[in-house]
Amino acid sequence: MRWSFTRDVEEFAAVAEPWLLRDPVGNTVSLTVLLGLRAGQFAEDPLMGWLEDDDGEVAGVISHTPPYPLGIADVPLRTLPSLARELIEMDRTVRAVRGSVEVAEAFCREWWRPESGRRAERLYRLGTLAPCAAPGKARTATVGEVAEAARWFREFQEEAHVDRTADPTPVVSARVNREELIWWEDGDRRVALAALSTPVAGMSRIGPVYTPPEFRRRGYGSAATHAASRKAMDEGAAEVLLFADLANLTSNSIYQKLGFRQVADHATIHFS
Repeated sequence: MRWSFTRDVEEFAAVAEPWLLRDPVGNTVSLTVLLGLRAGQFAEDPLMGWLEDDDGEVAGVISHTPPYPLGIADVPLRTLPSLARELIEMDRTVRAVRGSVEVAEAFCREWWRPESGRRAERLYRLGTLAPCAAPGKARTATVGEVAEAARWFREFQEEAHVDRTADPTPVVSARVNREELIWWEDGDRRVALAALSTPVAGMSRIGPVYTPPEFRRRGYGSAATHAASRKAMDEGAAEVLLFADLANLTSNSIYQKLGFRQVADHATIHFS
């Protein structure tokens, strides 16, 4: 088996996208990263790669968009030592890795820096969207609200301890332009925010979802998630997915009440 790498998004897409589209649910992160790469969101030295088996068929995919973690799709565990060697030889700085628990842990064992912490997440898929009632209404974020939405993203990053070195403004701007950000408003106050990804191969992923502390325990986060899920389905998503932090029992309970069901556990492992 052999790894190949590129910084050319369309070269990567031509090789990797057909493989990713065989399982849009399992490859939700890689597909949404590819969507962002095509939109120019991740401009800081992106690196993409794919694994070929002995017959020349794609057998795995990786993407690295600093300062975000190295994302590894479902690849054979026995190939991760060679992936680590390749990245070390090209002097690639990897501060974290994200993938299924098995894949992330296997890569961690091969990487030269020790683990400094991890975040455990559960991937959910929507069954039947359950009714949800909360005061207020949903509204799509507008171009004039990019700065405000970016501030909410930063607050989410700080509280959830994810991607704290990444400036969310370019991502937020692109997502606003694609009408992917939903405010939940109660009266004239913005009280919750939920994002969805533009459907790819019938798959859309919700997240992040954020409610400021002063507006919690009123159902606003559930309502925003419900509205984003409904919008995704209205736009053609047959599969609506989301990740939930396993340490946050409240959010996991909320998503299950809305009709989301467990698919698989994932991990993000940080290196010192």
